Amino acid sequence: MNLILTVLEIVAPVFLLAGLGFIWVRLGYEYPIQFVTRLAMTLAVPCLVFSSLMQAETDLGKLVTLSLASLTGYAAISLAAWLLLKISNLDLRTYLAPLVFGNTGNLGLPLAFFAFGQVGLEYAVVVFAIMSVPAFTFGVWLVAGGGPSGRIIREPMVWAAVFGALFLWQGWQTPQFITNTIDLVGQTGIPLMLVTLGVAVARLAPEKVFTAAWLSLAKTLLCTLIAWEIGFAYGLTGIEFSVLVLQLATPVAVTSYLLAEKYEADSEAVAGFVVVSTLTSVFSLPILLAVLL
Repeated sequence: MNLILTVLEIVAPVFLLAGLGFIWVRLGYEYPIQFVTRLAMTLAVPCLVFSSLMQAETDLGKLVTLSLASLTGYAAISLAAWLLLKISNLDLRTYLAPLVFGNTGNLGLPLAFFAFGQVGLEYAVVVFAIMSVPAFTFGVWLVAGGGPSGRIIREPMVWAAVFGALFLWQGWQTPQFITNTIDLVGQTGIPLMLVTLGVAVARLAPEKVFTAAWLSLAKTLLCTLIAWEIGFAYGLTGIEFSVLVLQLATPVAVTSYLLAEKYEADSEAVAGFVVVSTLTSVFSLPILLAVLL
């Protein structure tokens, strides 16, 4: 009973905040999702990433090991997802990126924070930052159907991770008044992302539900098993192991739908995948947390 209550205490704030966004839209209230998303992804979340890394009290060696494990995990998931889609004769351009890159920002960061506190958030930020690099290079290249992508050099999250890691490595700190300002802005990131997640899901119209349903189940099992094996292979234990598994097992990110819409992929199919995967995570993530705690 205590374990159930602990898990509920962790996941309830996450899904309640997302639910607020969902209900807000269903009641007919306006929500400028493009503005809020841009505010969160270009200001609030980069501040959260930079601040968390700069002030991290975790051993630097553990962060490096977690980074390598994350890269290996995403590489292994990419290969497994490619094989799965090839065998299933499904479109790689539509489904590969959503299968590989989960919602490590909107969902992963809050869950890690509520489950494991500040240390968990620091680890989750590392995985999130590592994911951002292939997601906004390889991921965009996939959805766009090839061609060069210079998006990575324009992503504030990536630069926040680079400078945060540099400050952590060198032991540098910004002046206190700047640190306080960055912290304050960064604290808005998690609630903004969660409410926006609920708004985005409320506005999506699920299509091709059967394909989305079995792919959602496959993504959860595939990513969890690979993350588990990679964590053991790199000797991760405790919170860093749990965060790696939790982050890699997150459902499809809403940004997958936005990219599919932008680059004229099958956005309806991706929308269905986002919705079904997110709904599935309401059940799968609490079970996973119960195992990891």
